Amino acid sequence: MEKIILLGGGGHCKSVIDAIESKNEYEISAIIDRPEKIGCSVCGYKIEACDDDLGDYFLAGIKYCFIAVGSVGNPDGRIKAFNLACSKGFILPEVIHASAVVSPRAKLGRASFVGAGVLINSGAVVGDNCIINTGAIIEHDCVIGDNVHVATGAVLSGGVSVGANSHIGSGACVKQYVKIGAGTIIGSGANVVGDIGDNAVAYGNPCKIARKNVR
Repeated sequence: MEKIILLGGGGHCKSVIDAIESKNEYEISAIIDRPEKIGCSVCGYKIEACDDDLGDYFLAGIKYCFIAVGSVGNPDGRIKAFNLACSKGFILPEVIHASAVVSPRAKLGRASFVGAGVLINSGAVVGDNCIINTGAIIEHDCVIGDNVHVATGAVLSGGVSVGANSHIGSGACVKQYVKIGAGTIIGSGANVVGDIGDNAVAYGNPCKIARKNVR
């Protein structure tokens, strides 16, 4: 069993730990977070160090790292963590909960998380550093860009595309072949029946653009 470092020790880290433990493919060696959180524990695993120490674990022979930083509308923290882990030479595998169903004809990028009860169907493509959260459905031929969070219970019908750095809120439903742009936030429970462009905040039934998304 390979040892793995978790980068980020907040709430999302708990879901990541559950997923890793559900399959026993990796042994969690340590969690890394902000200096003020050193000594705290997450699900029984100690936060041992901060970002500045990450390279020491690679030099000690641990080759795997996973991004356990969450995101709600702003992926910058996850992007920073992903780039840091890459710069140190780590391998960033996907982590898939044992209860998820992922088609062998789907493709997942590096450091992407697939939570409990997720369904990812044939021909779907999920980019690097994504979160496909608990109970979400990614239907056939969807294309999900890098650093996207598809939140709990969201449903993306066949052929939907989502641009990089976007967030699909909990329980949102996206009609087949709809295109959602990069850097866009779709609110919880939205019913998305038409295309939504880049850098927008949109919500409602039917989903409409409310304002520009400024990060």
